[in-house]
Order: sequence, then C-alpha cells, then structure tokens
Amino acid sequence: MRKRIAFLLIVVLMLGNLTGCTKTEPVQDVLRVAYSTDPQGLDPQKTAAVATFNITGSIYDTLLAITPDWKIENRLAEDYTISPDGMEITFNLKKGVKFHNGREMKAEDVKYSFDRLKGEGSPKAGDYKNITKIEVTGDYSVKFTTANLDVELVKAFTYPWTAIVPAEAADTLQTNPIGTGAYKFVEWIPQQQVILTRNDDYFGEKAKIKDLGFVLIPDATSQFAALQVGDIHITEITGNQVKSLEQSANLKVYTEPMNAVQILALNNNNKALSDIRVRQAIAKAINKDALIETVVWGYGDKVGAHLPINYPDYVDTNNVMPYDPEGAKNLLAEAGYANGLKLELILPKSYQIHVDAGQIIADQLSKIGITTDIKIIEWGQWLADVYNGKQYEMTVVALSGRLDSYYFLKRYHSQSKDFISIPTGDIDQLLEQSVKERDAAKRQEIFKQIQQTLAEKVPVVYIQTPHKTFGLAKNVEGFRIYPIDIYEYKNVYFAK
Repeated sequence: MRKRIAFLLIVVLMLGNLTGCTKTEPVQDVLRVAYSTDPQGLDPQKTAAVATFNITGSIYDTLLAITPDWKIENRLAEDYTISPDGMEITFNLKKGVKFHNGREMKAEDVKYSFDRLKGEGSPKAGDYKNITKIEVTGDYSVKFTTANLDVELVKAFTYPWTAIVPAEAADTLQTNPIGTGAYKFVEWIPQQQVILTRNDDYFGEKAKIKDLGFVLIPDATSQFAALQVGDIHITEITGNQVKSLEQSANLKVYTEPMNAVQILALNNNNKALSDIRVRQAIAKAINKDALIETVVWGYGDKVGAHLPINYPDYVDTNNVMPYDPEGAKNLLAEAGYANGLKLELILPKSYQIHVDAGQIIADQLSKIGITTDIKIIEWGQWLADVYNGKQYEMTVVALSGRLDSYYFLKRYHSQSKDFISIPTGDIDQLLEQSVKERDAAKRQEIFKQIQQTLAEKVPVVYIQTPHKTFGLAKNVEGFRIYPIDIYEYKNVYFAK
C-alpha cells in the first residue's frame, strides 16, 4: 500500500509540473482522471478497447457527434445530406480545421480514414461493409454509398473509431496520436499515465481546463482513496461507496443508466431450455428488485426486454413476466420437471457484478426446484467457450449497445450466429423490416413489437440496465455520461 501511495504522489507531482505547480498548491489547470485499464494503443482504428476510446475521444474528432441526450450534432461536418433513396450520404466539411501537426484537414483525409477503418487489421471493419464506395467530390466534400438501405446509417459516423486521422502520421498513431481534437497528446507512460494538453488552435469551443491527466489506478479501492485525498478529480465508483462519498463536503456523486443490459443468457439449443415454459419459469423465479438492491446497491433499473431504459425506443415490458415463484413451479411441472432440473451456470470471473448476480440467481432458482452447477471462469475462456463457441447452458453478462435499436437487437436473428440468437426465428421478419422502414413512427412500432415478443418468448432473462456512477471533486462541473464510450472532457471545468 505504501508503494501505491508513493506512486500516486509521483504521478500527481508530474501532472502538477505541467502548470508549474506542486501538490501543495491548489491546481486548477489540471484535471486528473483515474482509469483502471491501460489503453491498447492510441490508434482509434486499430482497437475495440473501451479504455482506448475513453482517452482518444479527446484527441480525435469524428464527422458527427452524439450528445448525452442522444441527439446527433455536426462536428467535423458542416452539414450532410441523404439522397432520396437513402443509399448515399454526402458530408460537407468545416474549413480551416487543423490536425495537431498544423496541416488542414480535407476530404481526402476523411476518405483515407474510412478506407483504413474498413481495411485489414481494423476490428470494426465488419460494421462498415455496407459502405461500398467513398468518393471525394471536392476539397471539403465526400460522398458515401451503401449497398443496402440502412435507415440509421448516419449514426455510424458518431462512433470514436470513425475518427479522422492524417495519413502521414498513421504508422505512429498507436504511441503518438495526432488528431483534430480539443486536446493534444503530450505523453503516455504505459501502466502509469497519459497526459494531454489543450489544443489552442481547436476549431470549436476550446477546452475549459488546460491540462488533462489520466492516472492508472487498477484497484477500485485505491481509486476511491485517491479521490478522497484529492489526488484525482474523477473516478468511477461502486454503489457501496456512494454513502461515504455523499458524507464528504469535498466530493459528490454523479450517476446515469448505462447503454447496456445485464442478462441471464439461456442457450435455446439446450433440450430443457428450448421449452418456453422452462424459460418462463426461470424468468418468474428471479426477483429482479432484490437482485438489483443487493448487487448494485439499487443503482440499476429492471428491464423486461433487450433495450436499456434510456433508449428512445424503449418500452416497459416488466409486467410480462413478473416475479411469481409459485407460477414458476407450475410451469416447470407442466414442462415435465416437477421433480426438479439441473443446469450449469457459467460466470465470468473478471466481472464481479455478473458473479454476484449469478450467485443470487442460483439461490432464487433453487426455490423453484432448479439446481445450478456454478462454474466461474476467466474472461478469455468465457469469450472462447461461451461468446464464440456457444458452449453453455446459462451465463450472466452485460451487453452494451449502439445508438440504434436494430444494432442492439440483431444478435437475436436466427442467422446471426450470436450466442443468444433465437433458433426459431421469432423476430427475424421484424428485424428485417426495421432496417428498411424509413418512417420513424412505424420503425418505433416495430421495435415495440420486438420487445413484446422477447418479453413473452424469453430467449434470455432480462435483468437490468446498470448505472454508471462516478465520484467527483465538489468543484468539478460539466462532466456527463454519453451513450457511447466517450467523455467530452473539453466541457469539464472547475467551479469557482
């Protein structure tokens, strides 16, 4: 522990020296943010790691941006137009935008960045295969053409991996990122820290705080301790830490629902779980309110289908399969399991929220005659065996979403090969219809039908939308949670 404290003091002194201050002075020109996992490089098109995007979102810009309220805004784009048939989208770019190396960004940079995103070695290439042609139509205009109609294509240009990068710096972006963002890269010491400084040539509103330091503190308890003594200004916290934080005069809590759904996945290819009565019995046996209160100290919202509660298309289906242990027993008996049923429950060791939820679920299932054989495995093995291999009976995990309901729900299509796809194809037609429906109201009605079907058929048991909860220094303002894996630190400031 002494070594950990000494390390934190060294990092704080280093960050303080960016403004000529030491820890003994009040530092208001450095924002210090704790993070628990080192980024997998700083090239946004060569990784799928959230840890990378949390940092690179301040270094790079995208054509469009998403607000905390799910609204799309122009960023590098001045405006955009969509063709009448919906198969083309043309962006007109802002003029005078400069990369951190001083060169003006133009349409050729947009084409290069998206060709790179779609190319070999890009983890997100598959998400953009529908884009079949990218044409530079002027110094400040670029047109994208798709093979098939995608009525929500515009949202695909807001994600952090669509960052616009300069070709001349591409080979060194992993360790020396150059973008157009509100902050410029200064230093990355792996397993220690990342330091950024304000881009005073930024085309938009300048960052309110001069220097931004990300401090690696892998342990959640140490992060909380660092927040309490003032070594950091922002850190993610757990529900059990909220009460003590709220009692501090120098700290405050900020929490919002995540863009994710925690589920008890049920392998519908299993003989017992292929019976809808068994799946419905399992759903009715789970007391979600008690689980949420115990596992995340109440910082979660129960759901009845596979959309988070903050989604624009979300509808409340919690009453379709309410908590009803007696009803669950009756359904099991009808399905031929009056004398009980044994199922294996695999839990990913790296995620305590899923391990804890799984253990509570196992206890609740035991009350209706279902015995669970719990196996806790490493995350890598879970990905190989469960996510990729589909070798499981039950598992608990959270699935994060995108900005469009279709991309969240398409994993259920019978041909998706996802580990929770529905073999019987109950919502295949609705999914196929949704991606072609250009009328927003009709599209929303389709997603309502999908959620109702999922709640009734119970291909998996939907548990909750967990919350993201942060501890902040009392004077930190402007920090928000976004629907995707970014934080706009340029909007954060110290209140006077």
